[in-house]
Amino acid sequence: MDRDNLVAPQSTPTEVTNGDAPPARPHRRAFSWTWLGVAPFFLFAILFLFLPSVSIFVRSFEKLGGGFTLQNIIDIFTKSDIRSAYAMSLKVSAVTALGGAFFGFLLAYAVCLGGLPRWARSFMLSFSGVASNFAGVPLAFAFVATLGNMGLVTRIIEGIFKTDIHQAGFTIYNFWGLSIVYMYFQFPLMVLIMAPALDGLRREWREACENLGGTGYHFWRFVAMPILLPTLLGTAILLFGNAFGAYATAYAFTGSFLNLVTIVIGAQIQGDVLYNPGLGNAMALGMIFIMSITMLGYAWLQRRAARWTR
Repeated sequence: MDRDNLVAPQSTPTEVTNGDAPPARPHRRAFSWTWLGVAPFFLFAILFLFLPSVSIFVRSFEKLGGGFTLQNIIDIFTKSDIRSAYAMSLKVSAVTALGGAFFGFLLAYAVCLGGLPRWARSFMLSFSGVASNFAGVPLAFAFVATLGNMGLVTRIIEGIFKTDIHQAGFTIYNFWGLSIVYMYFQFPLMVLIMAPALDGLRREWREACENLGGTGYHFWRFVAMPILLPTLLGTAILLFGNAFGAYATAYAFTGSFLNLVTIVIGAQIQGDVLYNPGLGNAMALGMIFIMSITMLGYAWLQRRAARWTR
């Protein structure tokens, strides 16, 4: 055999030449301080969200004189006044969420795609940002001063038509009056959330629809609405939760005229007649459960809507 044709096999770098050699040490990742940027958020969430929720859960099982009880949880499902309070709050929230979503979407469409001047769009978006946060006692006082028994608009109508509209049955201190008040901050919130979604509709999609022989109806029916539907439904859910948790506006506007769950909770915790902190915490726990379902639904729909903007 020719020795010149014998070639020693070449060993690759990955081959282990000695079975007793120790394995290479894994590379240690450098310590990063970037997580400190979100530390204030987690601290805020723990102090003002997690710990209060745990406290509400624990106090939901306390009797009026102290001790453990399940009666507070049972009363939520058995007492008619508590069930009617939940029903009224759910009704107000559903009506204002649907109304705010429908009319707010039309307003957002007019602002973003209606061909308005740039200054009108900027003004409406700025106004929506302010109006969506205008709630509580100032909002209630504004409506009372405008449409109340001695409100400005009420006096003008009575002066023009020479009639007392309140004797005819008109009042704002009822279900529909409170719903109108809630609509004031529901519309702007819908505009703020839907404006980026409407701006995300690409012109190429409409052009592609037109090139295939489609009309404006076909574009909105088969292209735009399927894309916007998760955002629409998610925002409607957000409006529902926004109205369901409102307290200051309803209390300052109607007082005890409407049996809302937030007002009943306040009466149970701070009242003189209905004082029962354990029952109030149990009702608050029920609100937390409903709001958790609401936020989970909103997060799921927002994740579906985000697929079109990637």
